[in-house]
Amino acid sequence: MTAIISAEHLRVVDSPTLRFEGTEHGSAVSFFLVTNDPGQGPGLHRHPYTETWTVLEGEATIQVGAETFIARAGDSAVVQPDLWHAFTNSGRGTLRIICIHASAVMIQENASEETLTRAR
Repeated sequence: MTAIISAEHLRVVDSPTLRFEGTEHGSAVSFFLVTNDPGQGPGLHRHPYTETWTVLEGEATIQVGAETFIARAGDSAVVQPDLWHAFTNSGRGTLRIICIHASAVMIQENASEETLTRAR
């Protein structure tokens, strides 16, 4: 059965970002629809599955392991499982990016200071 899920039901508290966790809606994928101001973005983290990003608006600096990439509206990127990654709005305006998790349940390990020290 098809169901419409309102954006307000998915909204992260006190944020314009939406979070869709597939298992709650009978879907095999999950996603964030992120809306960030310049300089904002998630810290270094990883997942045990692939994550695919598509930039809808703006510019993102994406870090995957020791590599850094710039992605602009229309660009997509795929991060393989268990790789440390992060992104930041490196543009002058709003960044809108969809982050698709290849899992019905989001699993995320955030980097600790100890992990960051070892990764450098």
